[in-house]
Amino acid sequence: MDPKTSAHIDSFAREHLPPQDQWPELVFGLPELDYPDRLNCAAELLDTTVARLGPDRPAFRTPDGPTWSYGELQDRVDRIAHVLTSDLGVVPGNRVLLRGPTTPHLAACWLAVLKAGAIAVTVLAQQRSQELATICSMARVGHALCDVRSVDDLVKAQVPGLSITAYGGDGADDLLRLAERRPGPYPAVDTAADDVALIAFTSGTTGRPKGCMHFHRDLLAIADTFSRHVLRPGPEDVFAGSPPLGFTFGLGGLVVFPLRAGGSALLLEQAGPRQLLPALATHRVSVLFTAPTAYRVMLDHLGDHDLSALRRCVSAGENLPAATWHSWYERTGLRIINGIGATELLHIFISAADDAIRPGATGVAVPGWQARVLDRDGRAVPDGEPGLLAVRGPTGCRYLADSRQTEYVQHGWNLTGDTYTRDSDGYFHYVARADDMIISSGYNIAGPEVEDALLRHPQVAEAAVVGRPDELRGQVVVAYVVPREGAAPSADELRTYMKDELAPHKCPRVIEFLPALPRTATGKLQRFRLRSEADRSQALE
Repeated sequence: MDPKTSAHIDSFAREHLPPQDQWPELVFGLPELDYPDRLNCAAELLDTTVARLGPDRPAFRTPDGPTWSYGELQDRVDRIAHVLTSDLGVVPGNRVLLRGPTTPHLAACWLAVLKAGAIAVTVLAQQRSQELATICSMARVGHALCDVRSVDDLVKAQVPGLSITAYGGDGADDLLRLAERRPGPYPAVDTAADDVALIAFTSGTTGRPKGCMHFHRDLLAIADTFSRHVLRPGPEDVFAGSPPLGFTFGLGGLVVFPLRAGGSALLLEQAGPRQLLPALATHRVSVLFTAPTAYRVMLDHLGDHDLSALRRCVSAGENLPAATWHSWYERTGLRIINGIGATELLHIFISAADDAIRPGATGVAVPGWQARVLDRDGRAVPDGEPGLLAVRGPTGCRYLADSRQTEYVQHGWNLTGDTYTRDSDGYFHYVARADDMIISSGYNIAGPEVEDALLRHPQVAEAAVVGRPDELRGQVVVAYVVPREGAAPSADELRTYMKDELAPHKCPRVIEFLPALPRTATGKLQRFRLRSEADRSQALE
């Protein structure tokens, strides 16, 4: 990596990359990953697709508003890029915060930031002022483009020197009004393929968030591995899903993958399970991205919704229970594509589709990726034995000035923090987060296995299992259960049921009922909160 080749005038990001000897080994084993040294991914996703397929194809759809064609999207992106550089003084390498609900305008701002050579820092609309202040401080953010409906918390964050430009309002200085006065086209900044394009912050289920820095080539790499080889989308596909664009699962599924394939995306501001179903039917969505919980909830509300256009259902964000996979398949005839990804690696790296799917397994290494199960000394463990999931491929963990880099990257591999087994056919099976294993009376108990058994009970909508400290056994298994709507199972009923499902030492000794499980804004289960609750309950006994 030669800093002389960088297009960045503001060199903060490159200067705060971890030392290169702390990077994982990068693997570019597919011919489509042989990218040129100069590459602007926004120009590749948008301008190259327009040149290939024409400007009139639909790009972004909305539930009620007009559909944006590729030509209209290109024009708006170029005008916003002109505003960034001419009106706001953004220079290549500056970090630009993006905040707002999932709309075509937010996606256009993201593309414009990258086309102008700046670095996108997309945050969640649900994040509050203290979280925003922390992110802005860590990434030294000087500019923000923000939906007018999401400005208040950003203002309250009181970030020194932050210039906030709203969009979607009626003021003369509104971004969209400024863009109307700017000409197009905008020639993309000639960025290096290894110039930082975005800083994605981990969702922060515990502790201080980590900023993950990804290059222009990385954004194409996730499309040219998982999307190209597992999803295999085409220009006629319509993508939709629940993850926001501040979550890299959503950024890939709703912007990068459809644009790379020349398809379109339905962008939904409200994308809960009950909003998704009618939207899928009305807009003939063919590729869906959401979390396991959403598939579970949608099962109770399928009704007469026409899902005949749907051909790809992708699940990530947390483990997909086999019970949920089978229930979805029985009701819809659709096979959910399970996958594991990470903010540190940008998107999904283990998965399987179609006849290659094995329910209960995450899948195999996606073409372009390598995966192993290692012990804590970095040695591969035999098939069938649990160990730490280690992966490497065309993207890798590069934390923004964070000492935790050497915890995530070891021996040239990215250690995801997950315990897995691999079978003799090369399929990877999730066991638990490495720090979520429950050790009770000498037995290692994987919480997800217990959860999967609970979810097979017809009255259980959601379940989460953690360990509670116990003087005699070390830990005991505690289950938190959300009943299905209208159901009221008893703890004794579930205990009796579980005795027929699992070995006695795995059955929950304590079952508590909750109206909902604690989750992050991206839908990830916050087990640490349940562990804290279990610890408090034990202390009161």
